[in-house]
Amino acid sequence: MLITNSKYYPLFFLLFFIDLVCAQNTANGKIVDARTNKEITGVDIFINDSDKASLTTTTGNFTIQSDSIIYKLKFLRKNYGLQSVDITPQNANNVFVKLAQEKVSNIEEVVIHNEKPKYKNKKENPAYAIMQEVWKRKRNNGLDKFNTYTFKEYEKIQFDANNLDSAFMNKKIFNKLDFIFDYADSTASGKMGLPIFLNESIYENFGRNKPDKRTKRLLVAQKTSGFQDNQVITITAKNLYRDINIYDNTINYFDIGFPSPVGETGFSTYDYNLVDTISIRGENAYKIRYLPKRTEVLAFQGYLYIDTDSYAVLGATLKSTQKINVNFINSISTELEYDNPDENTFLPKKFVTEIELTPFAKKKTSKSIIAKRSVDYSNYEFNKPLEDKVFVRREEEYDNKFVDKDDAYWVKARPDSLSKSEQGVYEMLDKLQQTPKFNRIVKIYETLASGYYNAFKGIDIGPIFSIYGKNEVEGDRIRLGARTYFGQNDPWRIQFYNAYGFKDKQFKYGVEGRYMFNRLNRFMVGAGTRRDIMQLGVQLTNDDGIMSRSFASSTLFARGENASLSSVNQTNIFTSIEPWKNFQVRIDGTMQSIKSANPDGFNLMYYRNGELRKTVNDSHVTVSLIARPGAKFSQTGVDRYEHGTLAPTIVLKYTRGIEGLFNADYSYNKLQFMFYKPVLIGSWGKTLINFEAGKNFDTVPLALQNVIPGNQSYSLASNTFAQLNYYEFVADTYATLHLEHHFNGKILSYIPLIKKLKLREVAFIRGAYGTMSDASKAINVEGFKYSAPSDHIYYEYGFGIENIGFGNLRIFRVDFNWRGNYLDRPDISAFGIKAGFQVGF
Repeated sequence: MLITNSKYYPLFFLLFFIDLVCAQNTANGKIVDARTNKEITGVDIFINDSDKASLTTTTGNFTIQSDSIIYKLKFLRKNYGLQSVDITPQNANNVFVKLAQEKVSNIEEVVIHNEKPKYKNKKENPAYAIMQEVWKRKRNNGLDKFNTYTFKEYEKIQFDANNLDSAFMNKKIFNKLDFIFDYADSTASGKMGLPIFLNESIYENFGRNKPDKRTKRLLVAQKTSGFQDNQVITITAKNLYRDINIYDNTINYFDIGFPSPVGETGFSTYDYNLVDTISIRGENAYKIRYLPKRTEVLAFQGYLYIDTDSYAVLGATLKSTQKINVNFINSISTELEYDNPDENTFLPKKFVTEIELTPFAKKKTSKSIIAKRSVDYSNYEFNKPLEDKVFVRREEEYDNKFVDKDDAYWVKARPDSLSKSEQGVYEMLDKLQQTPKFNRIVKIYETLASGYYNAFKGIDIGPIFSIYGKNEVEGDRIRLGARTYFGQNDPWRIQFYNAYGFKDKQFKYGVEGRYMFNRLNRFMVGAGTRRDIMQLGVQLTNDDGIMSRSFASSTLFARGENASLSSVNQTNIFTSIEPWKNFQVRIDGTMQSIKSANPDGFNLMYYRNGELRKTVNDSHVTVSLIARPGAKFSQTGVDRYEHGTLAPTIVLKYTRGIEGLFNADYSYNKLQFMFYKPVLIGSWGKTLINFEAGKNFDTVPLALQNVIPGNQSYSLASNTFAQLNYYEFVADTYATLHLEHHFNGKILSYIPLIKKLKLREVAFIRGAYGTMSDASKAINVEGFKYSAPSDHIYYEYGFGIENIGFGNLRIFRVDFNWRGNYLDRPDISAFGIKAGFQVGF
C-alpha cells in the first residue's frame, strides 16, 4: 500500500488537545459620530462575516449576543463608512466605535443591490464592468518594480479548537492533565475550547531585481509554545499554508487549485453582485459580493473591495462553501489587505487565514482544530543599496540563536500584543511539558509521525512500518532496525537493520553512517553496507543509499509469482555538497555483487570472455546533480523535513563502471535524467509530470541494465507501469513519461447522487520507448527472453477513483489500468486493478 504525505499525521494527533483562542459570544459598547462625538442610532451590526445584520441599534449604546464565537463586529449606517472591530475577551466590553461620514459622489449608471439580482447576461451586471477594469489594469506585486527592497514579516500561527464538552474532558486520557481546562473558556453552545499551540516567527526579507534577480528570507526570531525542540509540529502548521496572489487565476491551498474571484476567468465560476460603496482606510471602494455558481466545486464566497478610482483590490475575503470537498477540512477563510503605491502595483499588507480541521465528520458540532495564521508585512524600504554579501548564506544563520529572544524582544517586535488567551498557551504548554503523561502522549505522536520509537536517550527503534514483509524467496520477513537521534539538527547519524526470512532461513543486514561538516553548504560524507534480497528493476533513476527499503519486502499481495528477486551485497561511500541553495552535487562510490536470489525461477547468468558466470561484480562511481528550485526545508542536520510546495525535482546522473577495481567485471558509462513536477491546471485540478531518460553506452549483463519498471503487486506504486511484468522490457536506451491528472471531483460533481459521495476522478497515461542491442541480449544466458519497447511506444492508460471513505476521512484510492499494446506476449495482463492509501488533502 502506498502511504504518502506523512507530514500531515501530526494534525490528527493534535485533536487530543483541542484548542481555544479568545472564545467570546457577547459584546457591548457605544457608537458615536467620528466628527461630532454624538451618539448615533439606526446602526446595523454584523457578527463576524455574516451578510445579515444581527442588530439595528435604537440608542447609542448596544449589547449583542451570539450562539457562536464573536471574533469581529462590523458597523454600518447609511452615509457612514463601514467600521470593523476585532473582538477579544479584553475588548469585548465597552467597545467604542467611531463612524465617519462618507463623501462618495454618485456613481452614474450603477445600481447597487443588496439581494442577488438576475441579469440576462453578464454585460448587464454592473459588477462585470468593474471587474473588466480590474483585469484591464491587473496589478503586479510591487516588489518586482524596484531595484532593491526590504521588508519585515511577522507570522503568527495558532491552533484553536471548538466543541469540547464535559464528556470529552472527563476522558481517561486527561487524567492528571485536567489542569489544562483552567485555560479553556465557555462558548454559547455550552462547549469548551482549549489553547494548544502558538508559533511566532519574524523574518527579514531582502530582494534585488537589477542587475540580477536575487532574494533572501532570513528567520531572525521564532517562539513556539511548549514545542520549541519539536519542529515537526511547527512544520505541520506551516505546511497548511501557501503564498497567495489574489490577481492570479488560480489560488493554491494545500497544493489544490481554487479559482480566484479576481482572476480573469472568475465569471465562469462565480456570480458577482455590486452591493455598496464604502470607505476602506480612507479610500472609496466598491463592495462586490461573489458566490460560486455551483456549490459542489472547489470555490470561495465573500467580498471584494475595489478602489473606485484606480480599480485596485484594496481587500478581499475568501470563505469556502459548506460543501467543500477537501480531506480533513471543514472550512477555510482568508482576509487579505493590500496597499497600492501606484497605478500598476500592489504590496501585501496583512493576510489572515483560518482553517478548521476535523479528522472524521464535517458536522458543525464535531470536535475540530481551528488553525489560524496571520502575517503582517511592514517596514517596506525601496531602492536602498544592498551589497552582494546580503544574499550570501552565512554559517551563523543556521545557529539556533533565533529561538533565544527574550520576552522584551517579542513585546517590541509584535505589531499587536498577545491576548490573554494567547499568553496562556505558552504558560499551559510549559506546565504540560513537566507532566509525564503528556510526554508519553507526545512520544506516541512522534512515533507515528517519524516511524521511529525513542527507546533510549539518543536511540530510536524503527522504522516501525517496515517490520513485516513478504516475498517468494524469503516468505514471511521480519526487519528490526535502529538509528541514533539526539535532536532534529544532529550533524551525524548511524542507522542499521537486521532482517530474517522464515522461508530461506537467512539473516540480512544493512548499516550506514553519515556526518555533516558544514550546515551552510551541507557538506556531508557517509558510508554503508548491506546484504539483502532486493527487487531490482522497479526504479530507473535510483540512488545507492543503503537504508532505502527493498521493494521485495513491500508487496504482500501480487498478481502471478514474483520470482525475479536478486541477492545483493553492496558497499557504498558518498560525499555531497550544496554549493547553491537547493542544488546538490553528490558523488557515490559503490562496490557490489549481484546474483539471482531464486536461480530456479530467475536466471541472471551471463557470459564473460566465453565463461559462464552467475554473479556480477561491479564497482562504479556516480556523479549526481540534483536541483529542487523553490523547495522549502526545515532543520539544518543530516535529515531535513520538507515543506509542502509545487517545487520540481531535476536529476542528472553519470555513472562510470571501472573494470578490475575490487574485481569488477565491466567498464561502462551510463547517463540518466529525471524531471518531476506537479502543476496546477486552474480549477481543473493538478497534473503530475514525471519524465525519465537514460542510456547505457556499453554492453552490460542484465543485473546492470535499465529495466522499465513494472508493478506486479496489487498496490499503487508511483512511476511504475501497472501492467508490465518485472523485467518484461530491458533497454540500453530508454525514455518514459508518466502523466497523471487529478480532477478534484470537477466531473463527478455534475452527476446527481454520485456527487454526494464526494469522490474524485483521476486520469493517467504512461509511455515507454527504448532500444536494446543484440550484444546486450547475447551476453545473457536467457537474453532471448528480454527485449525493449522499440517496435512501438509501450503505453498504458486508465482512470482512478480517489477520496473514497466517509466524512473527512477519505484516504483510499482505486485505479483501473489498461495495457495499450504488446498484447500478444505470453503471461501478460491486459487489465488490472490497483488500490492503496493516499493520506493528503
